[in-house]
Amino acid sequence: MPEGPSLVILREALQPFAGKRVLRVAGNSRQPISDIDGKTLRRVRNWGKQLLLEFDPFTIRIHFLLYGRWLIDERKDATPRLSLGFTRDREINFYACSVRFLSEPLDELYDWSGDVMADEWDPAQARRKLRARPDRLVADVLLDQDVFAGVGNIIKNEVLHRIRLHPGSRVGALSPRKLGDLVREARDYSFDFYRWRKAFELKKHYQVHTKQTCPRDGHRISYVKSFGAAHRRAFFCEACQKVYE
Repeated sequence: MPEGPSLVILREALQPFAGKRVLRVAGNSRQPISDIDGKTLRRVRNWGKQLLLEFDPFTIRIHFLLYGRWLIDERKDATPRLSLGFTRDREINFYACSVRFLSEPLDELYDWSGDVMADEWDPAQARRKLRARPDRLVADVLLDQDVFAGVGNIIKNEVLHRIRLHPGSRVGALSPRKLGDLVREARDYSFDFYRWRKAFELKKHYQVHTKQTCPRDGHRISYVKSFGAAHRRAFFCEACQKVYE
């Protein structure tokens, strides 16, 4: 599943299409995608892991689920969920994703201050949301898009290792300082992820995700295939990541 930083990179890549008119529409989406034909793409935005293509009078929301993919000015040997053509040689193709039409104003649907990479990000609000979830595991709240929009499983695993926090810790057991560490690093690591992803070197910076040995103390990395209520993969070091219960 693409995480928030990857969606920011995609949003940036799609900026040249803003202000352009859609000349071709295709795809196997069950949404009324023919309504896009002839419309002008007004703006490209993203909230967390969702891509938002603003037209008038609707917005197309693209969610890439677990295996979604996009190609710009290229095609793969498969029917796209949605294909938007702007000129003879300029197009955007989306595969294995969810396509949905939104009619409401985006400012009514999305809390931009909850997106970890947004300029509007509000860490104080994130701490308040965490304090309202004292019984949740930190591994689950990091993936809660109502708290940390844009954080995915890679970021979760790496953030928890960076702040020496075991994924099985309870939010209510964290000190104010540790809670602040969690909020700060969720954003900081997301921007590190963004820079490394743009430089095509993200994987070489992994400390625990998909790794076998902790680079900090040499202990073997623990791997759980389905961890917490989110049932996502967890990689962590039992030696240096403390459990708070």
